[in-house]
Amino acid sequence: MAKILVTGAAGFVGTYLCKRLISEGHEVTKLTSASGNIVEQDTWNNLPVVNVVIHLAAKTFVPDSWKNPTLFQDVNVQGTFKALEYCRQHNAKLIYISSYLYGNPLTLPTNESAPVYTPNPYALSKKIAEEYCEFYATAYGVNTVILRPFNIYGFGQSPSFLIPEIIQQALHNTSIQVKDLEPKRDYLFVADFIDAIIQSIALNRFEIINLGAGESFAVGELIALVQKILNTNLPVISSNEHRKAEIMNTIADISKAAAVLNWQPKISMEEGLKEIIRLTKSRS
Repeated sequence: MAKILVTGAAGFVGTYLCKRLISEGHEVTKLTSASGNIVEQDTWNNLPVVNVVIHLAAKTFVPDSWKNPTLFQDVNVQGTFKALEYCRQHNAKLIYISSYLYGNPLTLPTNESAPVYTPNPYALSKKIAEEYCEFYATAYGVNTVILRPFNIYGFGQSPSFLIPEIIQQALHNTSIQVKDLEPKRDYLFVADFIDAIIQSIALNRFEIINLGAGESFAVGELIALVQKILNTNLPVISSNEHRKAEIMNTIADISKAAAVLNWQPKISMEEGLKEIIRLTKSRS
């Protein structure tokens, strides 16, 4: 079993990941915002030596990146640089959790060789961090895997994200109101994402790997699925607000993940939504 450091351990994905790693017998060190700032060198100096760093910690809410791009560059770029330096010094492996970086793709499904597009400060920060990862892998031999999840969902996700917002409205409101019914996304259930991270631990070479379900759902389709599960028929109101430079469809080509990680998603969208709704009802 490995000694593993998880940054962002108290976050949505980090909470699930740490629980899973511990259940499998790994020795886990949790780095959270309460226990240290990943931008500060003292934080890394005070950490125990581990074999693997799973770097989840990041600023991720795109609208905030426009308001405070400096913060996103500090946390997402410099924080990743500090993680890479730690791995170089201690001969540790890095699993870097990146993001969808393809903009409006030229082809669907989209594979890892597709052109990268960074339309906002958040995406730019993740791309620069990826470049640091590739440099450290090439120049210093840091064993690095970059995972590019498309859209993760699951119970416990911030209510500012689309799926929890739809579910909350369907459970408590007399209508479901959204800005746009048309954009489609490839959604990956959090348990499937955790499986992919776990599989990445054994990979001993530099790779960039897309992760998704391999299919996409429009906002309107998600609402219909939620209402089907809840057996409701609430009116759906769209303000038809199209975001600037909106990405209209994303589908991950997951053939590389299947070949390199021996990984396939297991949870369908309907099964994932049922699980979130069940847990939401049980905790309310």
